[in-house]
Amino acid sequence: MEDLLEISPRKVVQVIFYAREKRMAEAELRAFIAAMNEDEKASLVALTWIGRETFDADDLAEAIETAKTEATTPTENYLASMPLFADYLEAGLEAIGINPSEVEEDFFDR
Repeated sequence: MEDLLEISPRKVVQVIFYAREKRMAEAELRAFIAAMNEDEKASLVALTWIGRETFDADDLAEAIETAKTEATTPTENYLASMPLFADYLEAGLEAIGINPSEVEEDFFDR
């Protein structure tokens, strides 16, 4: 399922990191998401929806397509306004078989 993602797990973990440090890093979070391409943004939204159980992990492709067609506000505003956004993203990664802790270790080792 990971091959359906149009964003690297490392980028997702970086977004989770920024989101958890919201008071200190909200500007960085918004800028980082804003700089992504449309496919990456759609994957990020889809993972968030899977994490909050709006979609099942098996429906990742459908969630990505829905995120692309229903995008009406800037992704960074939509996601940053969601209180549990980092938790949803983490749960979404886990649901599609990616261990955020392993990706995080790789992220911080560099």
